Amino acid sequence: MDAGIYATESTYLERYVQLGVAGDRVISVSFPKDPDEDAASDHPLFERIDAYLEGVEDDFEDVPVGLTLPTDQRAVLEKVREIDYGEQVGVEALARMTPGLDADEDRQLVRTALSENPAPLLIPDHRVRDAPSGAPPEVEQKLRGIEGL
Repeated sequence: MDAGIYATESTYLERYVQLGVAGDRVISVSFPKDPDEDAASDHPLFERIDAYLEGVEDDFEDVPVGLTLPTDQRAVLEKVREIDYGEQVGVEALARMTPGLDADEDRQLVRTALSENPAPLLIPDHRVRDAPSGAPPEVEQKLRGIEGL
């Protein structure tokens, strides 16, 4: 994969899915109403994303994501990637799942990591109940709907 910005229009989401890519890693996923002017439209991941948005089960676990966040937040988001398609957990459970975190004391850290998620969809924060998402609320709700959450 090349470095750059890629975007494809999603009729289901009523907006674009935009990827930021550096080398072999996706470094951002966003959902703008209008894509960046210099965004290309030919990224191979778009086929899988389109299929997912049409209801084809995919956890995107094999897609390399580059996370440039503090270590504790990165650990939270790495655990989010382990939540299975169609499953959901709460903030407290996610804190318990994350090594080195205390379920009582680190809830805010978990919420911060989720709200700053640079790659929602690939890091499926929509599978965490009652928590913020890196995606806009209307996108988060549609992603939850796809998986029956």
